[in-house]
Amino acid sequence: PMVVRGDVDIAAIPGNLASVLYNRTKGAVEVIGINTLGVLYIVENGDSVHSVEDLRGRTIYSAGKGATPEYALQYVLKANGLEVGKDVHIEWKSEHAECVAALGSDPEGVAMLPQPFATTALMRDDSMRVALDLNDLWQEKTGHVLITGVTIARREFVENEKAALSAFLSSYADSVEYINGDVEEG
Repeated sequence: PMVVRGDVDIAAIPGNLASVLYNRTKGAVEVIGINTLGVLYIVENGDSVHSVEDLRGRTIYSAGKGATPEYALQYVLKANGLEVGKDVHIEWKSEHAECVAALGSDPEGVAMLPQPFATTALMRDDSMRVALDLNDLWQEKTGHVLITGVTIARREFVENEKAALSAFLSSYADSVEYINGDVEEG
């Protein structure tokens, strides 16, 4: 709402929300950058899931209903021959921390978790492991990387504040370069 009202010029948001805002505002916002590539993982309590087919008959705990996580999971399941509600059940939680808790209390639990929640689950219990990388599965089926987050700006800002936008994008690029360098070196 703050972007639509003009209170905020630039925002980092989920990719699917950018599409919704673009359509609701009739193009008054635009994507100026991709800030998050796939960070979704199928985490299990145990060691029985090694393929999408291994999810058959299972319940997957997940948050993100109506957002990129749901769409990505539904697509990957369907592309691998599984039908939600018939072959696999998804139990929607209101937040990712609830999924981690459900996973921890279910000896045969499976959850779709983004980072840093996937790492949190692994650190909580050494019987948990990343079973599947949804990003790899997405790319395998689509030929494209899974975009989960983008940076948007109000079109009016983009058109009328070119110097400010350029300064933001330059600083943003410097920040990404620093983080990527620090991660590689650390």
